[in-house]
Amino acid sequence: MNAIKILAAGMGFFAATLGAGQTLADQTHVAVAANFTGAAKEIAAAFHEKTGHVAVLSFGSTGQLYTQITQDAPFQILLAADSVRPKKAIDDDLAVTDSRFTYAIGKLVLWSKTAGLVKGVETLKGAAFAKLAICNPAAAPYGVAAVEAMKSLGVFDPLQEKLVQGADITQAFQFVYSGNAELGFVALSQLTGESGGSRWMVPQDLYTPIRQDAVLLKKGADSAAAAAFMVFLRGPEARAIIEKYGYAFDSDS
Repeated sequence: MNAIKILAAGMGFFAATLGAGQTLADQTHVAVAANFTGAAKEIAAAFHEKTGHVAVLSFGSTGQLYTQITQDAPFQILLAADSVRPKKAIDDDLAVTDSRFTYAIGKLVLWSKTAGLVKGVETLKGAAFAKLAICNPAAAPYGVAAVEAMKSLGVFDPLQEKLVQGADITQAFQFVYSGNAELGFVALSQLTGESGGSRWMVPQDLYTPIRQDAVLLKKGADSAAAAAFMVFLRGPEARAIIEKYGYAFDSDS
C-alpha cells in the first residue's frame, strides 16, 4: 500500500482502551483524501476521546486510494475529495448503499510563500513566474478544479509549459512550500496556520464545487468502530473541526 499510514494521535492509540477495566477499543481503517489530512487527524483524536475507538488513517490522492480499494486494501471507510468515487464504490458493490454523504466542500486557493506575488487573476494572466504547481487532475479532484479554473479564465493553454504536477494536493503544496514552484493551486485547508506569503481565493464559480463525500465500504459494514466514525463525522464536534479548516457545507457553500 502506497498511502502513508498514520495513527490518528500517535502510538498510544495502539493500546487505546475504553476506560479503566474496559476492553480494548475497536479500530477502523479510514482512507482519507490528502487535502483533509489536518482535519482528519484532529477528528480522529476527538473521536477516540469520545468513543474510545481508534481511527487508523491512510492518506493519498482520491484516485490512488480508490485503486487500492479495488485491489482489496483493508479500508473500511473512504473520505474522498470528490463525489464520483464514493458513488462508484457503491455502484461497484464495494460500499454500503445509502451510506454516502457530503462531509465537506473544498475551496481552491492560489498561493505563494512570496508576499505580494499573488494578486488575483492578473497574476495568472501576467505569468511572471517560472513554475505553477497543481496536483494531478487524473487522480486528484483539486487538480481537476485547478484546470477548470484556468480554463474558465482563458489561461490554461499559455500556462501549460509552466505547470508542475504533484501526485496529490500534499505534494503540490510541498512544491510551493519548498520553493520548487513560485506559486500553486492548493486547498484552503492546507493554509490553516499559514499567515505569510500571498494568496487568492479562487471564485467558486470558476470550477465545479469540490464536494467531498464519505462512504462506508463493505469491509466496514460489520464494524462498530466504522459505524461510530461515520456518525461522529456528521456530528457537531467534527463539523467544528471541518469549519476550522476552511471547508464549507451545503448550507453555506
